[in-house]
Amino acid sequence: MDLPAYLARIGMDAAPAPDAAGLAAMQRAHRLAIPFENLDIPLGRGISIDPAIVFDKLVTRRRGGYCFEQNQLFLRALRAAGFDARPLLARVWLMADGMPPLTHTFNLVTIGGREWIADAGFGGSFSPPMPLEDGATSQMADGTAHRLVRRDGGWMLERAGDPGATDGRSQDTRDWQPQYSFTTAPVEGIDLELSNHWTSTRPGTRFLTMQIVSLILPDGFAALTDRQLSLHRAGVTESRPIQDAADYRTILASIFGLELSVEEVDRLSRT
Repeated sequence: MDLPAYLARIGMDAAPAPDAAGLAAMQRAHRLAIPFENLDIPLGRGISIDPAIVFDKLVTRRRGGYCFEQNQLFLRALRAAGFDARPLLARVWLMADGMPPLTHTFNLVTIGGREWIADAGFGGSFSPPMPLEDGATSQMADGTAHRLVRRDGGWMLERAGDPGATDGRSQDTRDWQPQYSFTTAPVEGIDLELSNHWTSTRPGTRFLTMQIVSLILPDGFAALTDRQLSLHRAGVTESRPIQDAADYRTILASIFGLELSVEEVDRLSRT
């Protein structure tokens, strides 16, 4: 793991201290710098989680990736920075129809005997590291909130509110929805390989039928879903359609920092 190169990619001059504040700073810097995106799937390249390939893609070539790429890179960086961390797998319940498979990975970090969940690879609104404790909550400036609840022998991460939903209600009276469920059972490399393969190849699923790009902004986040751009900033949401391939390429570069070739964007525009 080339930690200096990773830190330069996320805009940090040096590795933070391996404590709760350092974990929070590193996760936020990662989310601000590296977009969540699945564009290699519609481009026909698939998703590899070989560590060298992930590093080359997300750090050297300054692309983005989805959870199996993002959180693998984040995990290796955490360990290189002195954190005690390991991967977990989760079932995503947002928009699920029946029992969802294990299609999300994130990290469990232990600091001074206290466990934290740290997720640098769930697209959309930012969620900071949270202590693995029943009832732990986070509230973001864009109007969304998250909380952890013990459930069925494991854990459920719930979310409430949408970007810009400043309705004034307390977290206790909001309508909480399940985001993903998980246990802290050990996860092996082959488990991640299997889940990544299903997630990146299963016909008819979200990542096979949609082109998704998102990035955390200092005051919200930006999302590009197929031909629709949405900007959520300081409680205000703006949305507009993509005009053409040139507009698409400009947005990818100017908002998400993704420099794709004309040929790649033309191919994406036709799918």
